[in-house]
Amino acid sequence: MPVKPPKIIARFAPSPTGFLHVGSLRTALYNYIFAKKNNGLFYLRVEDTDQSRKVEGAKENLLKILAFFNLNWDNKPIMIQSERLDLYKKYAQQLIDENKAYYCFCSEERLGESKAIRQRQKLPTGYDGQCRNLSAEEIKNNLGAGRSYVIRFKMPKTGLTEFIDLIRGQVSFDNKILDDQIILKSNGWPTYHLASVIDDHEMEISHVIRGEDWLPSTPKHILLYQAFGWEPPIFAHLPLLLNPDHSKLSKRQGDVAVEDFLKNGYLPEALLNFILLLGWNPGTNQEIFDLQSMIEAFSLEKINKAGAVFDLNKLDWLNGEYIRKKSAEELAKLCQPYYAEAGLKTDLKNLKAIVATEQSRIKKLSEIVSATEFFFKAPDYDPQLLIWKKLNAKETAKNLAALAEELEKIKEKEWTEKFIEAEIKKFIEGNKQGMGDYLWPMRAALSGRKASPGPFEIAGVLGREETLKRLEKAIEILK
Repeated sequence: MPVKPPKIIARFAPSPTGFLHVGSLRTALYNYIFAKKNNGLFYLRVEDTDQSRKVEGAKENLLKILAFFNLNWDNKPIMIQSERLDLYKKYAQQLIDENKAYYCFCSEERLGESKAIRQRQKLPTGYDGQCRNLSAEEIKNNLGAGRSYVIRFKMPKTGLTEFIDLIRGQVSFDNKILDDQIILKSNGWPTYHLASVIDDHEMEISHVIRGEDWLPSTPKHILLYQAFGWEPPIFAHLPLLLNPDHSKLSKRQGDVAVEDFLKNGYLPEALLNFILLLGWNPGTNQEIFDLQSMIEAFSLEKINKAGAVFDLNKLDWLNGEYIRKKSAEELAKLCQPYYAEAGLKTDLKNLKAIVATEQSRIKKLSEIVSATEFFFKAPDYDPQLLIWKKLNAKETAKNLAALAEELEKIKEKEWTEKFIEAEIKKFIEGNKQGMGDYLWPMRAALSGRKASPGPFEIAGVLGREETLKRLEKAIEILK
């Protein structure tokens, strides 16, 4: 009877320390689509053992964001580390009992002095092992006296710790440079290293896909797995996200929170598509992926080792592509909050026509208000804007007056972009003059801008009365 392959289980294990970083969203995405590609499971775990960095409401915000992107987890309820403290203590004690860990009673002052001495001697600044070989009596006396302690893991001092990384290949660490890591803090809470290893084992995680910055921690984790007699998962470390100057993309260098991108008018599907391509290449010319096509195309083998540059121009382009695909009604609904924030009252019917004029041009939803505000209030502008090329003010006023006269002939029920365009073009051609002599001042009079939608498009949305009123204003300005 053939042996069934082990179940693929991947996980996303963020800390509730604030807003969700775009790099963390990429980690969640890669774990999710890898699991689904392999008919596996995607688990969520909240790593909140560092209570000093915990931010109120961050966990709830995290769950909301993941659900918003349809990165739905399979474990219900999710695992929360702060609810498992007794378990971590039990496992730490097991390592103590098996002489694989030890009590460390060193004070902060002693540790600081030791570090300074080792720095002066140009030695590694890790823990010097002062408490590694305390006698049973010394340990008993210290515990009896109520001295504060941490529990440290006994790292091997010789040999190599090696593993195969699915992205980086063979990785090797010299054990002599590894510090005797703290696994249980003086307050009884575990460190990341102990808690994550225990949790990954208990959740039966088959693959740990995480950022490259966790690579130096991996030998510590593998040695803990070995100490417990557990099979370690398979590791894959993702390339760093970089600024255009190739420095690491961090919270200190601009808005990198997922919520900021959404607030600034990026569509979730566009942001997810962009993040997919940060370090991963499909090997084809395809650049647009929905979640299902991501699952179908994804493989860890196509992830690059080199850091991925976070190119906002590429994100803008992608977002624009997704905006173009929206129906007029969808786009109007998405834009409504931006108009509301600007204090502009809108109804969906009028808004559909207004946003349609900019659908082919805007790159972000947040651009829609400034691009279309002239529809809501008559613009102020320099009279010089109305004048086309070699025309003067008098000639421009004359052309606008002729246009207004022609537009007045169009009845309210006929007032549509296509009908206006057909009638006005026929009129201009009949006058044997250039289109720009009439259409530039018409567009400028209606929008008050050098760059805007075409004059017929604007007139169709503004309506007959407002169009004629703006043309009359322009004629007066020129006079």
